[in-house]
Amino acid sequence: MNIQKTIETIDWKSVASSLNEKGFALVPQILSANQCKLLIENYDRGDGYRKTVLMERHRFGLGEYKYYDYPLPGLVRELRESIYPYLVPIANLWMKVLKIDRQFPDNHGELINQCHTKDQIHPTALILKYGKGGFNTLHQDLYGEVYFPLQAALFLNDSTKEYDGGEFVLAEQIPRAQSKVVVLRPNRGDLMIFTTNFRPIKGSKGYYRANVRHGVSEVLAGERHTLGIIFHDAIK
Repeated sequence: MNIQKTIETIDWKSVASSLNEKGFALVPQILSANQCKLLIENYDRGDGYRKTVLMERHRFGLGEYKYYDYPLPGLVRELRESIYPYLVPIANLWMKVLKIDRQFPDNHGELINQCHTKDQIHPTALILKYGKGGFNTLHQDLYGEVYFPLQAALFLNDSTKEYDGGEFVLAEQIPRAQSKVVVLRPNRGDLMIFTTNFRPIKGSKGYYRANVRHGVSEVLAGERHTLGIIFHDAIK
């Protein structure tokens, strides 16, 4: 499967509409079963990663994840570089309506150059692994002063056969209101695009900012892996 051609065939108008209305968009069957299998198999190999994090040690949850090192694996690099240009118009529109003095470059390499000027030189693409009892607390993946307001996750296991629980959770905090929670259960190969930090919501007096965090509910049985595509780099 040619991932760049697959990305080109996505209905990006529908993705933009969903992101603007809900702060997330789910696109089914972007990765093949074989691509998912290879990513999972490579997880246990020692090379190609710059850092391993045990979530429990940092009170992030229960599970483990690894950050890829540069040069990124071909599939991971192609996903990062080919998805980004379709998200830039959405990100720039969000900045405009929220009156934030920031516009993002069309080319992903230019965003990385901006990161490097702020000492954000480490790649943030990662793969996460959860076993029974595993979970991920609500959080945001910012990593430094420069951050792109949208990110992606690709789900690598069959959610109907390989694990129970482990739902993807989004919690949206609207000013002066209770949080809204969305619980989703994507399947193997699905692509989820969602806000990194906040999204604009139109009110009676214009747009306002709703902060959003994401996490994973407890895995009740089996094993769950996710590929995370974050478009900015990290300080460490």
